[in-house]
Amino acid sequence: MIENEISGAVVDAAYKVHMALGPGLLESVYETVMDFELRKRKLQVRRQVIIPVVYEGVVLDEGFRADLIVQDQVIVELKSVEAVHPVHKKQLLTYLRLADKRVGLLINFNVSLIKDGISRVVNNL
Repeated sequence: MIENEISGAVVDAAYKVHMALGPGLLESVYETVMDFELRKRKLQVRRQVIIPVVYEGVVLDEGFRADLIVQDQVIVELKSVEAVHPVHKKQLLTYLRLADKRVGLLINFNVSLIKDGISRVVNNL
C-alpha cells in the first residue's frame, strides 16, 4: 500500500468512528477505537511509538510518541481539542522529519463534521 491509500483508509476509519461516537470524548478513547477500526481493516498499527531525537550526535529516546503509525508509513496524530492551531501542524511536520516519514494526518475529533477536523501534512513530497 502507498501512503495515499493508507491515508484514505485512515480518513474513512475516522469518519466511521466519528459517526459512531461523535465529538467530546478523550483523545485516548479515539486512539483506542481508531486502533481497533484500522486493525479490522487488516492494517498494521503501532500505538504510542517512541521516535527518538538526535541532538548533537546523541540519540535521545524520549523525543516524542506518535499516537499511531499505520503500515509503518503514515503518522496519525489525534486530537480532541476546541481548535487546531498552526503549531499542531508544525509539530506533526517535525514528527515526520524525525521519523523519516512522508505523510501524516492530524485528526481532531472534537468537531461537528469530521471533514473539518482532518489535515494532511507532508514531508518532502
